[in-house]
Amino acid sequence: MSTSDEREKARSSVEKPGRRWLSLSISDITQAAVFAALIAALGLPGQISVGSAGVPITFQTLGVMLTGAILGPKKGTLAVVIFMALAIAGLPILSGGRNGLTALSSPTAGFFVGFLPGVFVIGLLTAFMMPRYRILLGIVANLIGGVLVIYICGTIGLMIRADLTLWAAIAANGWFIAGDAVKAVIAALVASQVHRGWPGLITPLRIRRGRVVALTA
Repeated sequence: MSTSDEREKARSSVEKPGRRWLSLSISDITQAAVFAALIAALGLPGQISVGSAGVPITFQTLGVMLTGAILGPKKGTLAVVIFMALAIAGLPILSGGRNGLTALSSPTAGFFVGFLPGVFVIGLLTAFMMPRYRILLGIVANLIGGVLVIYICGTIGLMIRADLTLWAAIAANGWFIAGDAVKAVIAALVASQVHRGWPGLITPLRIRRGRVVALTA
């Protein structure tokens, strides 16, 4: 075998894990669709609007946390993309029977948009702790992605849609911190049991030589 052939073979062996991580199997798509349905189902109990900004308390943020913590960044993001696409297409799958267009035109637009970066951050942080899911780290990941990231998006949305000042928009989130913290704990406990029973749902990620790489068997 020539030197050029050897170099090409070595390059393929390095690139192949990355391609595998970015690809989606039928199983991946099925899992994403199931969790998109779960997020939608968690909107069925409805919503309770509190505070002067009228931001609703819903269970769908719990669905976002569960999706990122169980499926990881790739499948979790796909699940939320499916959910948001269906909502924007007009299906009343958001809490209170709203659709995505209604949400985007309301003061809560930022919270809806925040589902996407929120699930990605949760999934990414979870992937870095795998292959063993640790509850405390899982709670932290859920709080960062499912609370901090979504709240930042929601705050920006309130400033734009409700014409609130920065501090008024931040204060509007205060009603929900305790409840969302409980959701973060619940999601971590559930994810821990799921990963114990079905290992391998999330491909572990590591940073090596300044690059994020997927660990493969």
